[in-house]
Amino acid sequence: MERLFDIYLEKLKTRLIKMSSLVEQQVDLAVKSIEEQNSGFAETVLERENKVNKYDRKIEKLCQKIIALNQPVAMDLRLIISALTINTNLERIGDLARNIALRQPKLTPKPSFYSKTKIQEMSLIAKSMLNNSIDAFNNEDIDLAKKVIIKDSVLDDLFVENKELIINFIKSNINELEKGIELLEICRHLERLGDQATNIAEDVVFIVNAKLIKHKYQKYIYDDIDDEDKDEE
Repeated sequence: MERLFDIYLEKLKTRLIKMSSLVEQQVDLAVKSIEEQNSGFAETVLERENKVNKYDRKIEKLCQKIIALNQPVAMDLRLIISALTINTNLERIGDLARNIALRQPKLTPKPSFYSKTKIQEMSLIAKSMLNNSIDAFNNEDIDLAKKVIIKDSVLDDLFVENKELIINFIKSNINELEKGIELLEICRHLERLGDQATNIAEDVVFIVNAKLIKHKYQKYIYDDIDDEDKDEE
């Protein structure tokens, strides 16, 4: 039974890694479809959406099966619990990639002020956060997970700044109002992508260190508080 449990656990990790890789590709293609005005990239993202959803269902069922047929403890149990939430985060990231790709036809040609926005900068940060959160999970790398969590506030600030920029550009280019709105939506999707990557990084901390840091990550990262009671004072 123990050997079968190990096989299931390895299969779970493998599926998560494969889904992670697919989602990374989805995000990369979606962003490129906007940057390069490439409808082929956008179509590929939409075509692969079902594959992402299939991984979502398979991983969820496998987690349920492992818990039902075994009695995992300690780190194994944390991995299984986190696998369910990481799976959900990856599925949502896949949805965000799809939403970005859907905007490609409406942004061809791009508005005149596109190059003056900070969408490309947001894209690079969001993709970096996603890649690092996945690497942190694969390698059980706490330090890398912390970097992702810290970077989230940088992306949030850039989102606010970029939103104001685009709104001001729209006011000066009212004829490109619809395209400006599409760009605002892409900014929102990129900011949400960063949130999902942060969730994955927080789960890495839970898996490795058995610490629940959601909503209190600042104390964990900056103060290094180990006593949970101190967080409740």
